[in-house]
Amino acid sequence: MSIDNIKKIDEYKYIIPKGTISCMNVPGIFYADDILMNKAMEDNALMQLANTACLPGVVKYTLAMPDIHWGYGFPIGGVAATDPEEGGVISPGGVGFDINCGVRILSTNLEKKDMEKKLKELIYLLFTEIPSGLGRRGKIKLSRSELKKVIKNGAKWAVQHGYGEEEDLEYTEEHGKMEGADPENISDRALRRGAPQLGTLGSGNHFLEIQYVDELFLENEAKVLGLFPGQVTVMIHTGSRGFGHEVCTDYLDMMQSASQKYGIDLPDRQLASVPFNSPEGRAYFSAMSGASNFAWANREIITHWVREVFYHVFHISPKELNMKLIYDVAHNIAKKEIHNIDGKDKLLIVHRKGATRAFPKGHEDIPLKYKDIGQPVLIPGDMGRASYILLGTELAMQDTFGSSCHGAGRVLSRNKALKAAKGRNIQDELLKHGIFVQAANRKTLAEEDSRAYKNVNEVVNIVEGSGIARKVIKLKPLGVIKG
Repeated sequence: MSIDNIKKIDEYKYIIPKGTISCMNVPGIFYADDILMNKAMEDNALMQLANTACLPGVVKYTLAMPDIHWGYGFPIGGVAATDPEEGGVISPGGVGFDINCGVRILSTNLEKKDMEKKLKELIYLLFTEIPSGLGRRGKIKLSRSELKKVIKNGAKWAVQHGYGEEEDLEYTEEHGKMEGADPENISDRALRRGAPQLGTLGSGNHFLEIQYVDELFLENEAKVLGLFPGQVTVMIHTGSRGFGHEVCTDYLDMMQSASQKYGIDLPDRQLASVPFNSPEGRAYFSAMSGASNFAWANREIITHWVREVFYHVFHISPKELNMKLIYDVAHNIAKKEIHNIDGKDKLLIVHRKGATRAFPKGHEDIPLKYKDIGQPVLIPGDMGRASYILLGTELAMQDTFGSSCHGAGRVLSRNKALKAAKGRNIQDELLKHGIFVQAANRKTLAEEDSRAYKNVNEVVNIVEGSGIARKVIKLKPLGVIKG
């Protein structure tokens, strides 16, 4: 795409005008500064953003956050809302393969200084107790009938079976359970892949990180979240694993032909989609909901084991350690949501692929405790820099369908990151900066090197500068587990 097709709206916003591609039904808008805009031009992600604007029933505009990079069909960092009453579609490419990849963060009453003599023991034991790495099998053995209960009930299944606390559900998006999940719309192959992977961290960019509060931007809001300077927190980043990947694969195959049945002609076959209100659309949504529930159960089980490990290392109960779930958010998901379009409330299907929900204070879908500050927005960085907690705003509801970025965003493919890291010892480099890392293999560390990502500080500053989220705290890593 020629840079001439892109117009700057304001300091942090650019537009791809409707008509840049003839099939566009709406413009494409993306958030960036001049530096990150130039980086976005280096791959095909902005063309993908324009392509998504061709989806039938798409509303207002398609969006990309400043962590935008190339993905399957939709760019990662992409947001698109469709109106099912106007033939609006649902597209697996707008959710991604790792359905409900998401982030949760736990508080503790420990401080950074408390970790000096315990960190390595803690990381080693967490690495031992929480299966991680490509293809790793979990410790939980599920029958086919029990797996279907997980698919229907999500994190509630985990809590009912002794993994986690009832209170955790209050601080999980959708209370850890999407309604309408139907395991009968999920293939046997997906069920076989999912059964051994519940309670596993996975590989790639998934991680478990021991962090501390490095900077505090909004003191009162931080107090509501239960956070203070120097405090130790635990961040968990994982999703539905091979189960969600297979659900996505199955429905992409089906939709390649089904889209032709409905006369949907799009510029990229990876955008394969069907009307949301079609039998195929409803089947995919129920299957995606089931994979989302699997992911919430997965993170809840890992949370339980994290609490057990802390108890073993510090000999203090999770209750005394104040190991509470602050929040859990999804960033690869499609949701039914009410949004105001031209003065009228409408039920839309909001696709967020590498984008985080960012609802404002007072919204009915956020916990009562956070009603006066807004929904926590969890932004993980790379293992060498920082992560953030922000809060959603009313401007996000107006401008981005209540959405924000989801992380730093890659600038190097995994193959290029491997080449760039050749001859280096990433683990030793991180240790020199006070970050202890345990990984299943060195290849993962090279692929996930900080230089493979945009600077999360720049990404978050754009999000805050544009008004779609407010910075509350900055977290720095102390110890990291990678698959």
